[in-house]
Amino acid sequence: MKVFAFCAALLAAGGLQAAEPITAEYLWQVARPGSLALSPDGSQLAFTLTRFDTSTDKSNADIYLLNLRSNQLQALTSHPDPDTSPIWSPNGQQLAFLSKRGADKPQLFVMPLTGGEAKNLTQLPVAVQQPVWFPDGQRILFLADVPKGFNGDFTALAAQLKQKKQQHVTAKVTENRVYRYWDHWLTDDSYPHLFSLNVQSGEITDLTPGWDRWFSLNGGAEFELSPDGRHVAVSANTSPPPYNKLNQDILLLKTDGSGQFTNLTADNPADDSKPRFSPDGKFLYYGAQKSSSFSSDNVQLIRLELASGEKQNLTAQLDLSLQDWQTDPSGQIVYFAAADRAKTALYSLPAATSATPGKVQQIFRQGDSQDLIVAGGQRLYFIHHSLNQLPELYSLDNKGRTLKQLTRINAELQQKLAWGKTDEVSFAGADGKQVQAYVTYPPNFDPAKKWPLLNVLHGGPHSYSADSFGYRWNPQVFAAAGYVVIQPNFHGSTSFGQAFAESIQGDHASKPFADSEAAVDYMISRGFIDATRLAAAGGSYGGYLVSWIAGHTDRYKALINHAGVYNLMAQFASDSTEHRVNAYGGAPWDGLPNLLQSSPAMFADKFVTPMLIMHGEQDYRVPVTQGLEIYGVLKGKGVDARLVYFPNENHWVLKPNNSLFWYREFTGWLQRYVPAGPTD
Repeated sequence: MKVFAFCAALLAAGGLQAAEPITAEYLWQVARPGSLALSPDGSQLAFTLTRFDTSTDKSNADIYLLNLRSNQLQALTSHPDPDTSPIWSPNGQQLAFLSKRGADKPQLFVMPLTGGEAKNLTQLPVAVQQPVWFPDGQRILFLADVPKGFNGDFTALAAQLKQKKQQHVTAKVTENRVYRYWDHWLTDDSYPHLFSLNVQSGEITDLTPGWDRWFSLNGGAEFELSPDGRHVAVSANTSPPPYNKLNQDILLLKTDGSGQFTNLTADNPADDSKPRFSPDGKFLYYGAQKSSSFSSDNVQLIRLELASGEKQNLTAQLDLSLQDWQTDPSGQIVYFAAADRAKTALYSLPAATSATPGKVQQIFRQGDSQDLIVAGGQRLYFIHHSLNQLPELYSLDNKGRTLKQLTRINAELQQKLAWGKTDEVSFAGADGKQVQAYVTYPPNFDPAKKWPLLNVLHGGPHSYSADSFGYRWNPQVFAAAGYVVIQPNFHGSTSFGQAFAESIQGDHASKPFADSEAAVDYMISRGFIDATRLAAAGGSYGGYLVSWIAGHTDRYKALINHAGVYNLMAQFASDSTEHRVNAYGGAPWDGLPNLLQSSPAMFADKFVTPMLIMHGEQDYRVPVTQGLEIYGVLKGKGVDARLVYFPNENHWVLKPNNSLFWYREFTGWLQRYVPAGPTD
């Protein structure tokens, strides 16, 4: 194992003068930490570090250990195949993880921390996912997708899968309303099962025999093993085919292989998620939504006493949507994260049943924090980044509210780059309501000169432009190209309260469009924006808003539409249609006039602004025909348009070289119609 001690020169790098403008190429040089795991004695953090190689278009993840006492960083693995999902054995002497290491699909490995090579624990014909040690250290729980009717025989399954691969029929057949999701089909009758592996004997037991439902449409599952190892709490879809409605419930499953489970949340028709046990196993904390018709309904924290079945909503009065909740090791304090006004905030509240919302405390609110881990002594660990800060590991002492940066993984790159200043602003939008936005300026910004403006509109619409460092739609890259960038969090954005998010239900266009134009007016009023050099860009719902802009104003000189919704009628070909009737205020079979009045396609006669359209073939959330249709309309009208089509990308452009190409097309289109940089 290689050991890297932090050196004084690296720590002093903060005083170096940043020099080079941020380009898309630099985004792919960022080392990306993830999958934090704290050792049982609290002395070490295991995590993955993913790096990309643009020469091969591939990524590789290795596992690192950070000694929290000495600040030494060890590279635990260095295999050509990615090593992921590190988990500590209960005695802290072994680390299990997932890797292919020559196999077709990721398998389970274990490595002694006292020295020695990794040992292969599974050789299955299916991918192993989400491993968790049982408390006794004798077994490991894991997830794997297997065909409906699987009888536990992996040898027979290998032969079955081989035979299926040799068949030449590629048809997909369904009668379900939900049949594909984001970029994969759900028609193969393959479902996730939970298994336990005896580490010594290699025996594998199916804990969910006969299971034929999804845990999550994303793949994987939200589950936790009880402290005594006798139960697994898992969030699972309990709605029957043809899935006209989907509902996630919390199931309490026995780990004896019987497959017996109890539905703990059958009384709630909306989704229940992310179960977490208290350290003594007496309570279960989980998230619950109230509405089954609004997918971005606030997630509230429920405390369930398992013996009595008594439930208490700990956050009923909070206008927040919670995530990443867990107790401290004593079980006395619950910590959670929630998006608050376009930043990630961390909170604490007493775990006792007498807890009231008034006792909730916000203990940290900066940038974006992920992979929260709660340790003893009111100490938290997480990955943190922001619009102008690359990701690093941090700790937070909740007693003294002391924040400490633990790693300098990206310090050299951080100091090498010329960062544009970022501001948080607000202005009056639709209905006179205040709208928040982030503004990113070019590194050489001079307010005495006139600059072009790029209005970047986020997707969702029920998401938000965050104070986070992103690899897609990075405003620092756009600003470095010579544009002032504004990212308005228009009506419909989350993290500004439930009412603000719900305010566009039934009318997706009016208020967000008014907010978008108010954002531009506000920037022009500040005196340094050239009103003749305006551009707007957005993806998904942001692309919808760009298409709406095209039919409602000619103030912009260029538009960029990535994976954007254009024709609301055609969006019923998307992977998810359950919530669209409420979201659009109509459907092709009911309320059609209301649906059409919010469809950008109905205003094509007004299109005059040049538009770049980018779309991926494997995008099932916004089918590629949406991009092809607006491109065909623009070309038919004689409006300048350019199509960038990615046959092997989905809703996002994720492959390194495709991403680099995407950024070149993006900035190239801007520069064609909106000259970059300042003028006097």
